[in-house]
Amino acid sequence: MELEGRHCVVTGGAGFVGSHVVDRLVAMGNEVTVIDDLSTGDLANIAPHLARGCVRFIEGDVCDPDAMERAMRGAEVVIHMAVACVRASINYPRLVHDVNATGTLVACQAALQNGVERFVYVSSSEVYGGAHYVPVDEDHPLNPTNVYGASKAAGEMYALATWRTHGLPAMVVRFFNVYGPREHCEGIPAEVIPRFVLRVLAGQPPIIFGNGEQTRDYTWVDDSVAGLIAATKCDALVGDIVHLGRGQETSVNTLAQLVLQKLGREDLEPIYLGSDRPGDVPRLRANTAKARNLFGFDPQVSVEEGLDRFIAWVQEYGPEPVAWAERQAVENW
Repeated sequence: MELEGRHCVVTGGAGFVGSHVVDRLVAMGNEVTVIDDLSTGDLANIAPHLARGCVRFIEGDVCDPDAMERAMRGAEVVIHMAVACVRASINYPRLVHDVNATGTLVACQAALQNGVERFVYVSSSEVYGGAHYVPVDEDHPLNPTNVYGASKAAGEMYALATWRTHGLPAMVVRFFNVYGPREHCEGIPAEVIPRFVLRVLAGQPPIIFGNGEQTRDYTWVDDSVAGLIAATKCDALVGDIVHLGRGQETSVNTLAQLVLQKLGREDLEPIYLGSDRPGDVPRLRANTAKARNLFGFDPQVSVEEGLDRFIAWVQEYGPEPVAWAERQAVENW
């Protein structure tokens, strides 16, 4: 399908990745509605679009059928990104289930009611749990190790079941560890890369849970968003699933050393706290052959280059590192 001049809805569009998706859709000449409860999103992320009047914002909960139905009136494309994060699932499993699973069912029903032409559910590599083999392809068994992964898998099933039963043109896109500007650095949503960078900038060593040999497929946000837009346009993906990752496996230990090198603080030794994260996944790396073959997905930014870009962004726009470090509690989720 064409994706220019459309009415698009982005749930969670004031969040980290969601706001980058909004940027891209606006640049393509689309009319965009964002619905977000601002529990982790920030209106500052989409403020320029709001000031120009090219984005409509609704503060609302994805579990609220009335709010979702209202947000999707007249919509042609829905990109469903609203999410409660993996770390929240340890202490707030019911909340994470409600947002990720029930919220997705509500979104599917609202989209169906409004005759949406394309529904894109943005899922996560966490649905796999620990990989039985790498690189992980779309046929790898689902074996989530935490409520977050299980709830994202449930959301996938709801989206595809709504396609099979009711004909909602839905697809599933599985992201692998997206990072970049606007990434969460405070509280429960804070991710490992911002935490490492800000701690080192504050003169403190990275903190690693477990032995640091856990691997992830860190993917620069612009590459992820470019892939998401291409997937949304791909008619062959309706009723199907695709991966969007860099295809580069990086351990937490390697990540910490790269940050220390790039910031010139190799005198700092990482602190190992011993206990693994509850339900942590030991290894992930995406097989992106399907995305490459279907719509030419070709991520450009290596982890090394991405860290350079992210560090530069944090130094210009991020929080003051010492004050940030004083606010952060060190806890294993």
